[in-house]
Amino acid sequence: MTDTRLGLRGDRGPILGALMLATSLVALDATILATASTTIARELGAFEQVPWLFSAYTLAQAVTVPVYGRLADVFGRKRVMTAGILLFLLGSVLCAVAWSMPALIGARVLQGLGGGAILPMSMTIASDIYTLAERAKTQGYMASVWAVSSVLGPTLGGVFSQFVSWRWIFWINVPISAVALLALWRRFHEKQRDGEREPVDYVGAVLLTAGSTALVLGLLEGGHAWGWASPQSVGIFAASVLLLAAFAVTARRTAHPIFDLRLLRRRVVGASTAASLMVGVITLGLSTYVPIYAQGVLGVGPLVAGFALAAFTLGWPVAATLSGRIYLSIGFRRTSIIGSSLVLAGALLTLLLGQDTPVWQISVSVLVIGFGMGLVAVPTLLAAQHSVGWGERGAVTATNMFARSIGQAVGVAALGAVVNALTVVGPDGTPEGAGLNDAMHLVSWCVVGCAALMIGTVLLLPRDDPRRTAPAA
Repeated sequence: MTDTRLGLRGDRGPILGALMLATSLVALDATILATASTTIARELGAFEQVPWLFSAYTLAQAVTVPVYGRLADVFGRKRVMTAGILLFLLGSVLCAVAWSMPALIGARVLQGLGGGAILPMSMTIASDIYTLAERAKTQGYMASVWAVSSVLGPTLGGVFSQFVSWRWIFWINVPISAVALLALWRRFHEKQRDGEREPVDYVGAVLLTAGSTALVLGLLEGGHAWGWASPQSVGIFAASVLLLAAFAVTARRTAHPIFDLRLLRRRVVGASTAASLMVGVITLGLSTYVPIYAQGVLGVGPLVAGFALAAFTLGWPVAATLSGRIYLSIGFRRTSIIGSSLVLAGALLTLLLGQDTPVWQISVSVLVIGFGMGLVAVPTLLAAQHSVGWGERGAVTATNMFARSIGQAVGVAALGAVVNALTVVGPDGTPEGAGLNDAMHLVSWCVVGCAALMIGTVLLLPRDDPRRTAPAA
C-alpha cells in the first residue's frame, strides 16, 4: 500500500485492468485510423483535410495534459479520469456518426481532450496504489498495451474499413470505455482530501493551454501546411511566446498555479522531464521513418516494414518490466544511465544501415533502442513520482508526459525538415526520391545526437538508493 487515502489492496488487480483498458483507448486510436484514412476521405471527401484527423487529436491531447495533472491533485484522480473517459466516449460516438470531414475532425478534438486526462491519470493512479518495488512491473503492463496496440491497431483499422465500415473504428471504443468506467467506479475508492481545497488557477490554465496549443500547432504544421518563414508560422510562434510568457508571469504571482514551474527546479523532476523530452523525439523519429526507410529504400512491403518497427515496441515493455529489479538494486540514476547508453548504442547501429541492409538488421537496431527506452522512460518517471507526495504526483506525472508530447512535436518539425530538404513528397504523402537514403542517414545522426543528450540529462539525476528511501506518501 502506498497511499493512506486508499484501502485497495484486494482491488488493485481489477483497478490495474481498468487502467489498461482505458489506456488501450488512447493507444489504439493513435494507430487504428492510419489504415482507414483513405477510405474515410473517399466517403466524406476533403482528402486534403485528412492530416487534421491526426493533428487535431494529437494537439488536443498534448496541450491539456498539464492542466489535468493539476486538477487531479486538487479534485482527485477518480473525477478527472472519469471526465477523460466520458469525453473520449462522447468523441468516439460523434466520430462514428460524423457526416462530414469537419464534423469528424471536431469529434477527434473531443477524443484528444479525453485522452489528455486518461494517460497521466492511468500512470498516476498506478503509482498511488502500488509500492515502489511493484511500480516497474505495472508500468511494464501499461507499456505492453502500447506494444499490442501498435500491431493490433493498423490491422483492425484495415479490417473494419475493408470488410465492415470505418465507423466501427470508433464504435469499438464504446464497450471498452463502459467496462473501464464501471470497473473504476466499483473498485477505485478515493478518500476526500482533508482541509480546504486549493483554488484552481483558471487564468493560468487558459494561458498555458492557449500558449501550448500555438506552440504544438506551429511545430506540427510548420513546413507542411505552411512554410516556416510564412506569416502563419511567424504569427503562431509569436502568439505562443507571448501567451507562455504571460503564463509564466501569472504562475509566479499565484499561490497555487495550474502548473508550478518551481517543480522543474527540483533536480530529479527537471532531469526526468528533460529525459522525457528526448524520449519523445527519438520515439517519433523511429515510428515515422523506420517504415519509410524499409519501404522506400529497401523496397519491402508495409507488412514487413511494420514487423521491423515491432522490435522497438517489443523491447520497450520487456525492459520496463525488468527495470524494477534493476533500479531497486542499483538506483534510478544508474539504471537510466544503462538504458540511455543502450539507446545510444542502438542509434549508432542505425548509422550502418544502407541500401542493401537486410531487414533483420533494422530490427536488431531498434530492439536495442527499445530495450534502452524501457530502462530510461520508466525509472526516470518513477524517480520523479517517488520524490513528491500525493498532492504533487499528478502534476509531476503530467509534466513528464507533456514533455514527451512536446518532444514528439519537435521531432515532427526537425526530422521532417531534414527529410524534406533531400526528398520529394510522393502521391501518398510520404517522402521519396534518390535522396531518401541520405535523408534517413541524417535522421539516424539526429537520433544519435538525441541519445547523447539523453545520457547528459540522466547524469543529472541524484545519486539515489531507493532501498533506503521511504516511498512518498
